[in-house]
Amino acid sequence: MFLNKTIAEAQKQGRTFLTEVESKSILEERGIQVVETKLAQTRDEALSLSKQMKFPVVLKIASQDIVHKSDVGGVKVGLNNESEVGAAYDSIMTSVREKRPEAVIQGVSVQKMARSGVDVIIGISKDPQFGPVAMFGLGGTLVEVLKDVSFRLIPLTEKDAREMIREIKGYSLLTGYRGSPPCDIKSLESLLLQVSKFVEDNPDIKEMDLNPVIVYQQGTMVVDARIVIEN
Repeated sequence: MFLNKTIAEAQKQGRTFLTEVESKSILEERGIQVVETKLAQTRDEALSLSKQMKFPVVLKIASQDIVHKSDVGGVKVGLNNESEVGAAYDSIMTSVREKRPEAVIQGVSVQKMARSGVDVIIGISKDPQFGPVAMFGLGGTLVEVLKDVSFRLIPLTEKDAREMIREIKGYSLLTGYRGSPPCDIKSLESLLLQVSKFVEDNPDIKEMDLNPVIVYQQGTMVVDARIVIEN
C-alpha cells in the first residue's frame, strides 16, 4: 500500500492539517497537474520566488491553523511586480496576526497566477458508515451558494466519473455555454479517477478539497488544495 512520506511525517508531528504546499506536493507526486507553489518563510523569499516564477503571482497565508484563508485577509491575487508583492506580504501578515493571533504561521505560499477557465471543486469526506465519499461541483464560492454537487462512494469507476460531471445543473458551463469553448471533460474524468485512487492508497486521508480546479480546453489545473488526515 502506498504511504506518502509527507503524510507519515505530519502524523509523527501530531498534525492533522497539511499545508497547501504539502498538499500540492503530494498531488504532484501522483501525476496530478497543480499550479507551481512554493513556501516563502520571509518577505525577501516571497520577493525572490515571485521573480523566479515571473509575474503575475498570488500570495496566500501558509498556516495549518487557518483553513479559510480569504476570511482573514490571507490571499492576494494578480500581483504584477516586486512592489505589489512586498505590499501584499505585509498586508497579509498584519491582517492574519490581527484576526488570528493564535495561529502558527509558516510563511506564505507563492504561486503563479493561473489563467482563467471553468472552476470546479473535487472534495473527499469520510463517512463513518460507508467510508470515503467523493463530491464534484462548480468551484470557487459557487459551491457554497448554489450547492450544485454530485456524490459517489470511492472507489470511483469510469461510469461514476462520467455521471458525476453530467449530473450537476451547471454541466452546460463545461460543454461550451453561449459560445465559450468546450472544456476537456475527458481530462476531468481522469482527474476524478486519479483522486479516487489516491484516497484508496492513503486510507489515513479524512478530508480533501481541491477548490478551485480549473478546467481548460485541454487539461485541468489544481489551483488550491487542502488535505486533512487522521490523527
